[in-house]
Amino acid sequence: MTTTYVLRGVRPLGGEPADVVLDGGRITHLGAPGSATPSSDTDPGVVEIDGENRLILLPGLVDLHTHLREPGREDAETVCSGTRAAAAGGFTAVHAMANTTPTQDTAGVVEQVWRLGRDAGWVDVRPVGAVTVGLGGERLAELGAMADSAAGVRVFSDDGKCVHDPVLMRRALEYVKAFDGVVAQHAQEPRLTEGAQMNEGVVSSEVGLAGWPAVAEESIIARDVLLAEHVGSRLHVCHLSTARSVEIVRWAKSRGVEVTAEVTPHHLLLTDERARSYDARFKVNPPLRTEGDVEAVREGLADGTIDIVATDHAPHPVEDKDCEWAAAAFGMTGLETALSVVQATMVDTGRMSWADVARVLSQAPARIGRIDAGPAAQGRGVGVGEPANVTLVDPAASRTVRGAQQVTASANTPLEGMELPGVVVATFLRGRATVLGGVPVDAGGEDGSGLAGRVGETEAVAS
Repeated sequence: MTTTYVLRGVRPLGGEPADVVLDGGRITHLGAPGSATPSSDTDPGVVEIDGENRLILLPGLVDLHTHLREPGREDAETVCSGTRAAAAGGFTAVHAMANTTPTQDTAGVVEQVWRLGRDAGWVDVRPVGAVTVGLGGERLAELGAMADSAAGVRVFSDDGKCVHDPVLMRRALEYVKAFDGVVAQHAQEPRLTEGAQMNEGVVSSEVGLAGWPAVAEESIIARDVLLAEHVGSRLHVCHLSTARSVEIVRWAKSRGVEVTAEVTPHHLLLTDERARSYDARFKVNPPLRTEGDVEAVREGLADGTIDIVATDHAPHPVEDKDCEWAAAAFGMTGLETALSVVQATMVDTGRMSWADVARVLSQAPARIGRIDAGPAAQGRGVGVGEPANVTLVDPAASRTVRGAQQVTASANTPLEGMELPGVVVATFLRGRATVLGGVPVDAGGEDGSGLAGRVGETEAVAS
């Protein structure tokens, strides 16, 4: 039986309360409170959710930068566990990065990941193709074949490694123009970061860890925006983290260069002061930067210089993080906490509205990844006739982050013990609930039963 969901008294994009109906995979009604006619009192196929004029209705979140680890590192994450965590965080689509084993550098591997995501059913999975064979930085991967595959790849990245050869980067930018693709660059000059462990600065000197200079990121971004301008291609900058990187992107956009950029939740929230603890949960690539850098990326996100927030969700097994700093892997989880961090740093501080959140966490990443059109379109906003990919958020609720209680298979969150605002109450993928009452719902067995009473228990479930 197909379930119709009636969302009463919800606030689309943080606006005035409204009734919204999700039916047949689409939004079929959006009107004043009390205007929705289907009722659970007369139709057993209808489930009602009372938004109490408080819950925010957003388009389903879209992550342009997720590490799902499968194939090859299923001890850290699988496509199923990672996408289930994504749904719990309010996402309806993720882009799975290419640094798997084997690498996502052929049509066969990207189709495998795409099918794993389709079979799991939690969110839409769009694989990211590698730029170079095996991420080796020596020759281009099968970009055209991946683009023509069933996965329909449009984003290509060697994330985890920089495409540092300027000739190879130019060729990649030229190649992807043929199918309106984009190269997403991990901006890190390798010669400037050999042995680097954390941001180069006062803290690195005081704690005795090898410094990672900001210019290693900035020099690659400067080079690549010039290359993108030269060949007239699309460039996306992954996990931008420094004040001068923001300035370079702002300058490039003023010249009309087709460049977009992302910032991660952890670079919006945390600084390199966290490294004083030598807790490897704070070890990430690029590293946590200074308070001045954090302020600059917040400003860049608010004024549109930075286009999106992307999680760079990077799960690791316990043994890869519970060790001395130098031996630990880079990376943090982020799918389940991203929206809360954006609320804490940008919304609750008055820098952004909920409509802005929809733009940077849904609409813009869907547009950059070219998944904003067609029958399975994502990031389309909240309106009658649009696909029912939506997320309900309780902005007044809060939760304390506990890595061991996360849905993801890995617990390496840098936000352990932190209290954050905002809780995802429900997530819908084409009108099918993947999360209800803050709890993931089995993809095959959801019928809406038991929802009454669970929505009101969001805070208890989350904490």
